[in-house]
Amino acid sequence: MAHSTSSLGIVSGRLNDDLLNKNFEDLHAPLSNHEALVASDRCYFCHDAPCMTACPTSIDIPLFIRQIATGTTDASAKTILSQNILGGMCARVCPTETLCEEACVREVSEGKPVEIGRLQRFATDNLMAKNIHPFSRGSKSGKKVAVIGAGPAGLACAHKLATLGHEITIYEAREKGGGLNEFGIAAYKSIDNFAQKELDWLLSIGGIKIEYGKGIGSDINLDQIQSDYDATFIGMGLSGVNSLRCDGENLHNVDDAVSFISDLRQADSLSNVKVGRDVVVIGGGMTAVDAAVQSKLLGAQNVSLVYRRGKEDMSASVYEQELATSKGVRIIYNATPLEVTENGSSLDVKFGYTESIKSQLKQTGETFSLPANQVLKAIGQNLSNQSDELKIIDGKINVNEHGQTNISNIWAGGDCAIGGDDLTVTAVAQGRDAAVHINSQLMK
Repeated sequence: MAHSTSSLGIVSGRLNDDLLNKNFEDLHAPLSNHEALVASDRCYFCHDAPCMTACPTSIDIPLFIRQIATGTTDASAKTILSQNILGGMCARVCPTETLCEEACVREVSEGKPVEIGRLQRFATDNLMAKNIHPFSRGSKSGKKVAVIGAGPAGLACAHKLATLGHEITIYEAREKGGGLNEFGIAAYKSIDNFAQKELDWLLSIGGIKIEYGKGIGSDINLDQIQSDYDATFIGMGLSGVNSLRCDGENLHNVDDAVSFISDLRQADSLSNVKVGRDVVVIGGGMTAVDAAVQSKLLGAQNVSLVYRRGKEDMSASVYEQELATSKGVRIIYNATPLEVTENGSSLDVKFGYTESIKSQLKQTGETFSLPANQVLKAIGQNLSNQSDELKIIDGKINVNEHGQTNISNIWAGGDCAIGGDDLTVTAVAQGRDAAVHINSQLMK
């Protein structure tokens, strides 16, 4: 296969299409009917189940698994979706190993939990395949609500409000909805355009309109939105990328990992995605792991993921870290970037070793360098469009326990709000709960 080249050795088509397609197959194959029955039979159906407490959306996990075990799969899916309308995607991308499955009694006693995530996918996929929507739009309330952002928080909020009879308009800055689910998750976790299929299915309830290419501040004005609608929910995520705060980060081929993942997800063909021979990813979260693993799967020869603290401090789970190393990614702990320099046709990234002393991160004075054709920053995001009216704390919108901001008719949730933690499932919970409170205020 002919390579598309660049001056620093970043090329597309490092691997042939057959190998690329194999590398990006479904991370976890769906359960068959028999496998689902066997997996569901392992559940103890605990009273006061710890897995429910560990789920940010509080799905009744023992109930939905019992419903699978008794052959009532559609009812199982409704149990899931009544708490988490994006239960299909969450079944694919949730870090269940640190949430419900970690709390499973089977995990505690045997070291092997009930496969809650795969069972959840089995139920929701079966229902969606039948094109069944288990909820209906409520009687028209006469109220209009604006939702800013068609990501997990915004979609969950909009759907819940639709079931309560309100008229919803979603304003989405991009030309496609889904937010993090569409643009920010590794391709092997969500194959076959699932994010868009789930979006279309969610919108089939009716009463929700999406206007694409409408970003707050640039295309729509918050003051005008407030005057046109009875309430507003902001779930626009985070679009700014945090700085490395070191020399050389503006050099060519030092990019943000979020854009890399987004470009890969939107590519017509994986063979068109450019990747370096030597890739250095800086960060310790899920985005860093997704970028590192996908670089390797695209054909990078050497991929190093460098994190400034120790293994136990990484926000990416141990499972995700082990997934990365199983794909050939080298993880270097306790190292912080100091400088990026050009070295002929490539880059050198200089790091300083670190250690934690009384919870304070200190440099040891020892350094090392890694060669790179491509450097990907994955050290977090920030709120790039900040309002003068909304109260912002540490780069996120301040909200109360109901998701309400300092402006009485504006709510916020997901990554852009305090309490958001870069998880689809948390964003769904915040959007859903904000919708319930919006409804209570509108219908007083």
